[in-house]
Amino acid sequence: MNSTARVAATADEQPVHLGWARRATAPAPGASVATSNIEIAQQADLWPIGRIAEDLGIPDDELEPYGRYKAKVSLRHLRTLRDRPRGRLVLMTAVSPTPAGEGKTTTTVGLGDALRRIGERAMICLREPALGPVFGMKGGAAGGGYAQVVPMEDINLHFTGDFSAIGIATNLLAALIDNHVHHGNALGIDVRRVTWRRVLDVNDRALRDAVIGLGGPSNGYPREDGFDIVVASEVMAIFCLATDLADLKERLGEIVVAYTRDRTPVRARDLSAHGAMAAILRDALAPNLVQTLEHTPAFVHGGPFANIAHGCNSYLATDSALRMADYVVTEAGFGADLGAEKFVDILCRTTGLRPDVAVVVATVRAMKYHGGVEVADLPHENVAALEHGTANLVRHLKTIRETWGIPAVVAINHRAEDTDAEIAALVAASEAVGVTAVVAKHFAEGGAGAESLAREVVRLCGAPDAARGPDAAQGPDAASGAAASGVGTARGADAASGADAAPGVGTARGADAAPSPDAAPGVGTAQEAGGLRFTYPDDATLWHKMSAIATRIYGASEVTASTAVRAQIKRLQDDGYGGYPVCVAKTQYSFSTDPKLRGAPTGHAVDVREVRLAAGARFVVMVCGDIMTMPGLPAVPAANTIDVDDDGRIVGLF
Repeated sequence: MNSTARVAATADEQPVHLGWARRATAPAPGASVATSNIEIAQQADLWPIGRIAEDLGIPDDELEPYGRYKAKVSLRHLRTLRDRPRGRLVLMTAVSPTPAGEGKTTTTVGLGDALRRIGERAMICLREPALGPVFGMKGGAAGGGYAQVVPMEDINLHFTGDFSAIGIATNLLAALIDNHVHHGNALGIDVRRVTWRRVLDVNDRALRDAVIGLGGPSNGYPREDGFDIVVASEVMAIFCLATDLADLKERLGEIVVAYTRDRTPVRARDLSAHGAMAAILRDALAPNLVQTLEHTPAFVHGGPFANIAHGCNSYLATDSALRMADYVVTEAGFGADLGAEKFVDILCRTTGLRPDVAVVVATVRAMKYHGGVEVADLPHENVAALEHGTANLVRHLKTIRETWGIPAVVAINHRAEDTDAEIAALVAASEAVGVTAVVAKHFAEGGAGAESLAREVVRLCGAPDAARGPDAAQGPDAASGAAASGVGTARGADAASGADAAPGVGTARGADAAPSPDAAPGVGTAQEAGGLRFTYPDDATLWHKMSAIATRIYGASEVTASTAVRAQIKRLQDDGYGGYPVCVAKTQYSFSTDPKLRGAPTGHAVDVREVRLAAGARFVVMVCGDIMTMPGLPAVPAANTIDVDDDGRIVGLF
């Protein structure tokens, strides 16, 4: 085969077998180099998926193949794993993302490959790419360079049809709501208070708000409606939080879809919808097994966004992988303030998962961007701007270690234009707060380029509790508000001063002062759970949970909301939903709700503009700022470059 992908290594290049076979993928010195991720992926020497499954101890009759290189693993087999102990869980997160991206998925793949190269039994777990971003701004989402999951085109385009099933289940429920109203409305649904929205796995701003039922009586009752992207749907969240098929069906039945005129909630089970929805999702619930370029087993399953949903792959995939491997690397979407916060405060709180270590991906260019450098100037060395921008990294590190008590390592995702001086400055910023930073070159070198990172992860997993941060052993009240622990003292280039923050409605302050003993529950407090600490306790009110996230994680001085939104939050609290975690929907580009506010701003206000109950997912969504749950396409969408040649080969994907 072509030497570019280098997966068919010669015999003397193959390392000693350590439980799972593996091969080098990076090009040899002087070899031709592929020009795109998709070219590398298409030149890979994939193993039949049965061989990957065999290494995991999965029998052939427990696989449902989708072609030669991908398969679903039966729920029946997953049930046989429940008595096995879990391995070590590595949480991949990152600094606040920049327009170019920081490479979390690539680093997840590279670390998984590297762990196997140093002799560890490892797997990775990733979310499935959504077609909206694939055809929109982001492009493909299966890693990059010589750290990819494959078959890349299949994973990015439809894959095994999970998202289609989730979309159909969501829209079936919407159809049943309108059908019920059309045929007499025995439940007394107030069509003005239907909260369930239809979904589509395409970015389409024209469908954010719509009027349906036009055209006369035979078309139903006209009402306002709208579309979200599939990955923002409650069914997607339920799908990724469900522990088994029975739990999935129960949660689907709990979905609140509308209210009557006297504000009585109407649930999916009242429409007898949850059984059919579960039937549609039955096959999709089984995790998808694929491989990396170096044949590391990978579960790619589920895909909620982290800026508008909880941002983690399915619990079933992660839990099952932990029972088949000694190390599992899983990714939480966007920066640690979004995906990692929801991983801890939603997924870990409700499932018992506990990360042993967090890997924070940072790049030289991201730090320069957060230090005020514009995109066009990022290729040029600028140590001063980088040092200024590391305030963003430092805040994420302090949140991970001091608020949640998770040991951390920084993975510097290397790029060819990075200078020695810039890398040294980034390493120094990490070490100044007691965290090791490791340069990782997996994009160019595959797993071999991330072996140092893998060794540091293994070391941290075996380290004493001191690695969890200076306050780890001090109990649930150890981690105080952001500024009390020194977070956010360095300001981003566009940071707003605290003096300019509007007082707002019902403020909850805490970013600039340590909490007093009388602080409201959830502000400056946390609770312990097997060494892991949460941002807020279960018994905090919904408002105080939101305030805790804003002040402790985002560095905000206050949370604001309109009178109507505050009334809605109070109503949910009074109706018995106060024990649910909070899922914040906001921009991923800043700690604030302003995407242009880079670095580590403090003193800003977080405005909650909308509240959504996700009773089946068992959390409450707080929509903040201008974030949209149905994205639009950019001026030049990625779809414009994607094509298929006469031989059926996909080109231009990523």
